[in-house]
Amino acid sequence: MGDLVRRVLEYSGFTVHHVRNYTDVGHLTSDGDVGEDKMEKGAKREGKTPDAIARMYISQFEDDTKKLHLLEPTEKPRATEYIAEMIALVLTLLEKGYAYTTDLAVYFDVTKFGTYTALSHQQMDKLMEGAGKADVQDPRKKHAADFALWFFKAGVHASAIQYWPSPFQSLLVKDGVGFPGWHLECSAMTKALLGPTIDIHMGGVEHIPVHHTNEIAQSEAANGVPFVHYWLHNEHLLVNDKKMAKSEGTGFSLSEIISKGYDPLVLRYFFLQSHYRSKQNFTWEALDGAKTALSSLRDLVITLKRDEMQDERGSDGAREYKAKFVDAITDDFNIPQALGIVWEMTKQDISSSQKLSLLMEFDNVLGLGLGEWKEEAIPEELVKKASQITFLRKEKKFVEADALRKEITDSGFIVQDTPNGTVVKK
Repeated sequence: MGDLVRRVLEYSGFTVHHVRNYTDVGHLTSDGDVGEDKMEKGAKREGKTPDAIARMYISQFEDDTKKLHLLEPTEKPRATEYIAEMIALVLTLLEKGYAYTTDLAVYFDVTKFGTYTALSHQQMDKLMEGAGKADVQDPRKKHAADFALWFFKAGVHASAIQYWPSPFQSLLVKDGVGFPGWHLECSAMTKALLGPTIDIHMGGVEHIPVHHTNEIAQSEAANGVPFVHYWLHNEHLLVNDKKMAKSEGTGFSLSEIISKGYDPLVLRYFFLQSHYRSKQNFTWEALDGAKTALSSLRDLVITLKRDEMQDERGSDGAREYKAKFVDAITDDFNIPQALGIVWEMTKQDISSSQKLSLLMEFDNVLGLGLGEWKEEAIPEELVKKASQITFLRKEKKFVEADALRKEITDSGFIVQDTPNGTVVKK
């Protein structure tokens, strides 16, 4: 989603400062403030340090992004690199009266932020139910919805293996050693790299009620200005109409897709077929459909490259389809509609050179690497046989032509008769 949004903006003439961050501390096993740190859990499971586990998975992830043709972001911060900025943000919130300290953590008081539920549209009184009881780990929390800005290593997090000194104190905690809350990290990194107000913030719909709501509260309370102009939330990917889950064998990685014989860009094409606000259902049959469609586009590119010098027709159709494509991508990033317009364009009476030019231009948004696609080398012997078929067909020697055709297909290649003669393809 982030890649497509950036590509559309850059295609439209905007300069984009793109930050994709890595949460390498502070995200507990719940999206709230309960459980074990996910990084530490993974490190213990695999017998590595948190830094080693972070580097391993970041490396795997970035390798996958290259295979999927995701553009390299401007910045790729890791949360652990911005601890000082996080501490400064908490100090500001404490000074302004938005935060308070218990013996277990520093919390944000959501009742002090009047528009806390503006993004989620939740009822504040419902969020407040069970105040003082909602978190048995810390009964000194003032309100059920208050969220942790900084966890102290003391108490329930005594076994934490990632922690830093801080100036925060309570009656029992004097050294402030601990680690940041998940929500705090994003606000601190955003401000450091993009400033107090940003244009676009992205993420999944599951982040609306907790993570993004908390980001807004702490950022605007600390900085005194709007945090985000536009929130773009993508819907979930389903597998066989059910929630994707590793426990059910449906949490597929890109390496598993590749191991089943699929080009990574087949998966990218699959994603292009659904609008980001709509759920999409992954099935192997749907992926096969994407594979067929991408193969057809690649074949078309090869054909157009071969024919463009011979096809000198002029047409205004190219201008019309470019306008349609732009209308689609700039209407809430409607990539599926834009993809449909691409296919519609390929069927029009437009010259080969114009079709090829439009495909290359549109692919700046689609990111399928069509311009890099080249016809695989065909053995010279088979190319000569194809030329012989063209000659034999002109001489109406169809039996001999068919015999040569069979020799080529028996070798595992495809024979096609085109207006410019017989050609051989993989």
